[in-house]
Amino acid sequence: MPRAGLTPERLVAAAADLADEAGFEGVTLSALARRFGVKDASLYTHIRNLRDLRIRMALLAGGEMTDRIAEAVEGRSPGRDTLAAFAAAYRAYALEHPGRYAATQLRIDPELVTDSPAMRRTADVTYGMLRAYGLEEPDLTDAVRLLRSTFHGYCALESTGAFGAPRDVQVSWDRAIDALHVLLRNWPSEKRTPDG
Repeated sequence: MPRAGLTPERLVAAAADLADEAGFEGVTLSALARRFGVKDASLYTHIRNLRDLRIRMALLAGGEMTDRIAEAVEGRSPGRDTLAAFAAAYRAYALEHPGRYAATQLRIDPELVTDSPAMRRTADVTYGMLRAYGLEEPDLTDAVRLLRSTFHGYCALESTGAFGAPRDVQVSWDRAIDALHVLLRNWPSEKRTPDG
């Protein structure tokens, strides 16, 4: 492809595709340059370095994932219906786009997150779903962390075939959503008893 056709957007999209094919760690500037038939140095007109490329990939993938989740939950009844749709869209994206999904796990400078419309939308969709359970801060943050770690852990294990028991993985997933719904409806008070 001609060098004149390079843009930051095209490079990031190609890097995201490469991540899905070769894994997130397989995305290097050299591999991306080869994809476009140019020298590594040609990329520096459009991106600063590998870290900059990976951050842009994370923002792209985060936006894609949020769009999919937002579409899935739109018009759903608050509670389990929305939670299940949210979780299913999250899981589908993670399993269909493993490299892009890995990019979403990258730690990004909070200022970049604040400046990103996609990342702000992620917070709006997630916190909106959880507010329907009557949660407020600091419980909202705790609940977000619980959901993220549950969904991420499940998807990470599922993607590597780590669930060896004969029980259907989808059935276990559905039961996990049921359990999360019950927990969110009965979120524990932060107050501790003397023996707790």
